[in-house]
Amino acid sequence: MKRSNIVLYIIAIILTLIFLLPVLYIIGSSFKPMNELFSAVPTFFPRKFTFDNYVKAIERGNFLIYILNSFIVAITSTIIAVLINTMSGYALAKFRFKGDTIIVIVILSTIMLPLEVIMVPIFSVLRAFGLYDTLWALIVPAAATPTGIFLMRQYLMTIPDEIIQSARIDGASEWRIFISIIIPNAKPAIATLAIFSFMWRWNDYIWPLIAISSPNKYTMQLAIANFTGEFGADYSSILAMSAISMIPMLIVFIIFQKQFVQGTASSGMKG
Repeated sequence: MKRSNIVLYIIAIILTLIFLLPVLYIIGSSFKPMNELFSAVPTFFPRKFTFDNYVKAIERGNFLIYILNSFIVAITSTIIAVLINTMSGYALAKFRFKGDTIIVIVILSTIMLPLEVIMVPIFSVLRAFGLYDTLWALIVPAAATPTGIFLMRQYLMTIPDEIIQSARIDGASEWRIFISIIIPNAKPAIATLAIFSFMWRWNDYIWPLIAISSPNKYTMQLAIANFTGEFGADYSSILAMSAISMIPMLIVFIIFQKQFVQGTASSGMKG
């Protein structure tokens, strides 16, 4: 192994440890009793190991309801987003029609708009359709995103047009081409989009804060932020809930990490 590669590996390991330190501290602190959590001499790992924080969060904080709501929102919105964004990316990558370039420019321009700019119109539309204070209010706005459409378009442009033309000559319908050719060849990009979509919905806080008012419909992040008692925040339970909220994202990334790396690398090959 070259000396330069050894140096790069060492730097990568050091940076990884630096980024993991806050995560490891949260996980370790979630097993600390309250008196140790606020001790004068803080410790990285717990002196006394306890699961009471997790038990208390589940029993007193309706934790199972919050995590179920988060799973419903994250999984449903991810499935819908993958389907709609892949269809949109396919249309913009492989079909030529009048105004297609303008549509792409308009979609890309919306990436620069922060949520604060469009949240009022989105809220008004959802309220008009009677979706306020429902889980659908968190699912529907994420059905299509400019980032997802752009990612799928860029990746699908790398698929040779000859394959699609051959399928059309053989009499395959556009739906058949989409199911049998586009989706199998776009698995890396779909995995990347699925990871991002799941992560955005699972970690979202601002929009659930606006669209949800009933406590039994809170998502994980909203519940953690509101997990306070009469005289202050219950930090031990908050740390326990925060530690558990990391698990789904780690599982999703571990499952799709190979496709994620391949998809992010390939999506920028053609403009």
